[in-house]
Amino acid sequence: MDEELNTTYVTLDGYIEVNKYRYVYFCIIFTLYIIIICSNSTIVYVIWIHKNLHEPMYIFIAALLLNCLLYSTNIYPKLLIDFLSEKQVITYSACLFQFFMFYTLGSSEFFLLAAMAYDRYVAICKPLEYPTIMNKTTVIIFLVVSWLIPAVHIAIQAIASAEATLCNFNLKGIFCNNAVYSLQCQRSRLIIIFGVIALLDLVILPMLFIVFTYTTIFIVSCQSCKEIRKKAAETCLPHLLVLISISCLSIYDVGIARVESDFPKVARLLMTLQLLLYHPLFNPFIYGLKMKEISKQLKRFFCHATIITCINANVP
Repeated sequence: MDEELNTTYVTLDGYIEVNKYRYVYFCIIFTLYIIIICSNSTIVYVIWIHKNLHEPMYIFIAALLLNCLLYSTNIYPKLLIDFLSEKQVITYSACLFQFFMFYTLGSSEFFLLAAMAYDRYVAICKPLEYPTIMNKTTVIIFLVVSWLIPAVHIAIQAIASAEATLCNFNLKGIFCNNAVYSLQCQRSRLIIIFGVIALLDLVILPMLFIVFTYTTIFIVSCQSCKEIRKKAAETCLPHLLVLISISCLSIYDVGIARVESDFPKVARLLMTLQLLLYHPLFNPFIYGLKMKEISKQLKRFFCHATIITCINANVP
């Protein structure tokens, strides 16, 4: 009982007329969540079962889509519960855990995209050395680093926030992102310093590396034959589309934390929804349609599934 009394609750104050449209909101978000789960899981499964897709580039794509699944699962179930609840609240400890997962998984995307960029650089600029450089050990190291480094950075922020004194218990949002800092009486110097370090290490440096790598690939491709240029365009374009998407979403997220308290609630909600919908929803379609090998295997997979369904339907 004492433990319940000492639990700190935060009100999620970003919803608009949730009592009036709760079932509409629930149906829309539930449908989108099912689409995200099915689309991302299908491509991950296709990559897993086909040995010809067990190459570094496709392994990184599978890791990115798995990241999208975890990213969505961190937020969508809580949204669905809130739509059906009379009060949209969350404990402060659960809020910080959601904050930790949100930024860890979000930052991991930049590292995975950086790993993909390096993979494409080696494949196009150093094709003879590709099997030696991009071996199994290298891929494992990239994957571990992509999830471990963001987790360590964000854990420091979350732990420091857990120790902070709260003066406000209304969070202007529908989930816990960096708006949690607005709950604190005063942001500590540790949080400010590590916030800058995290932004530099987890976003800016990976982005600079990606831009530099693709610039090098572009220069080499322009100096090469038509076949190399075609290969570069086919394999690099999806990664660049995803990079542009996640970069825009990062700007949205920073903007949400920086806007004034009198910023229109509808506009704030629309900005927040960008973080939840575009990235996990469109990534599987970008890779499923633009990556030739994945697209081919997906067509075979759905044709096979359709045939099996028809046969089962005709069996008495």
